[in-house]
Amino acid sequence: MLSSVRNKNIKLIINYVLGPAVFVLLSVSIYKQIRQQPDWQTSLQQLEDVFSSSSAWLLIITFILMFFNWGFEARKWQLAIRNLQHISFLQSFKAICTGTTMASFTPNRTGEYVGRILYIEDGKRVQGIALTIVCSMAQLQVTLYTGIIALWSMRGMLVHLFTVNNTYFLFGRLLVYLLIAGTVLLTLFYFRVGWFITRLHRWKSARRFIKYIEVVEKCNATILLRILSLSVCRYLVFIIQYYLVFRAFSVEINLGQCLQTISILFLLLAVVPSFTFLTDLGIRWKAGIEIVSLYSTNAIGIFAAAFTIWVINLIVPALIGSLLILGIRIFKSKEA
Repeated sequence: MLSSVRNKNIKLIINYVLGPAVFVLLSVSIYKQIRQQPDWQTSLQQLEDVFSSSSAWLLIITFILMFFNWGFEARKWQLAIRNLQHISFLQSFKAICTGTTMASFTPNRTGEYVGRILYIEDGKRVQGIALTIVCSMAQLQVTLYTGIIALWSMRGMLVHLFTVNNTYFLFGRLLVYLLIAGTVLLTLFYFRVGWFITRLHRWKSARRFIKYIEVVEKCNATILLRILSLSVCRYLVFIIQYYLVFRAFSVEINLGQCLQTISILFLLLAVVPSFTFLTDLGIRWKAGIEIVSLYSTNAIGIFAAAFTIWVINLIVPALIGSLLILGIRIFKSKEA
């Protein structure tokens, strides 16, 4: 009896205290992370100046595009898990925001999986992680392919900027070749994951885990292509957002140059490990200034643009997700 009461109290704490606690912790972390960045006050001042200028509409459109950005991701996830559980687009969008919140405290956004599966029924959540990984694989492919193409198209400028001697040049080429090989293997695995799971059945030691991932076999080629297409659409939204913000902060680069530089930036963010996306603000600023400065010398504008995108695309959804946790019953009663 005492144990039952104690367990009930623990569930009440998790269900009804977790949301406010996460919101407070996230807010404090954001504040500290901003204060640690160089020129953060200048960036905030520029952001305030833009909102009071005729370029404010560019930031408004960028903010609206954030909903398209995460909307495409929500549709991807809705498609991926439909053979596991049918959920509405709104529920899927809430799951995406909650996942963004949980990702803010975990290395390489791994908490994103935990946040999303809170919207999946008990007993199906582990399978939900496997399907969420399928969505991540699709987006990663788009990032890798566009990044590789951008590296190739800018190879002359990058060699001139970063190459110190032939040893570094050869090492860089080797890394690019390894990246291409890894990307091709990822694509093969993405479209042949069912075949891979079938082969796992032959290993006795793996059979106990197969039940958690065999749901992925139900994702046929049509679904996988739709998820991949939505990933491309989401990527294009990213590029348009950066282009609009660059224009707002007077960073003079055209759309083609924006596509090249941001593709390389996303490639770096994808392959370089980070503790949390709160800490990758510094990576965005440093990498952004190095790459975009190939076309523009407006360093303060680049800083302000990176900061604005970080707030709109990551911080706002994370704050929304922390509030949505209030409405999630992580533990449900047996009667329910």
